[in-house]
Amino acid sequence: MNSIMIVDVAAFTRLTMRSVFESMGLKVIAEADSVEEAVKNYRLYRPDLVLIDISMTGMDGLRASRKILEVDQDAKIIMCSALAYRDTVIQAIHSGAKDFIAKPLQKERIELAIQKVLGENESGRMMPKRG
Repeated sequence: MNSIMIVDVAAFTRLTMRSVFESMGLKVIAEADSVEEAVKNYRLYRPDLVLIDISMTGMDGLRASRKILEVDQDAKIIMCSALAYRDTVIQAIHSGAKDFIAKPLQKERIELAIQKVLGENESGRMMPKRG
């Protein structure tokens, strides 16, 4: 079972995302509402995937992505934002995100992003983590 960490300042969004991920058979092993907490939790739990909102208090999600990649250059990060302008998407990808999802988040788009980032085998199941 692949593990995920959700990073978003809004508790309601984290709760909603947890429900979506769990309905997909994924395990949410950590949540964070700040960049500092996200980096700390990444070090502790090493999730297979991190979903980060760009709009964060203090440091933004772009900086969080770069900080997590300093810890683990192979970290798999998906960024999301209500501000889905072309420049925002480009900034997210340049900061190390493997994909970008516009808010409001839709389950079908989340599933596509996860399949793209984590990979999927022929049976439709997520590929197990290597290592």
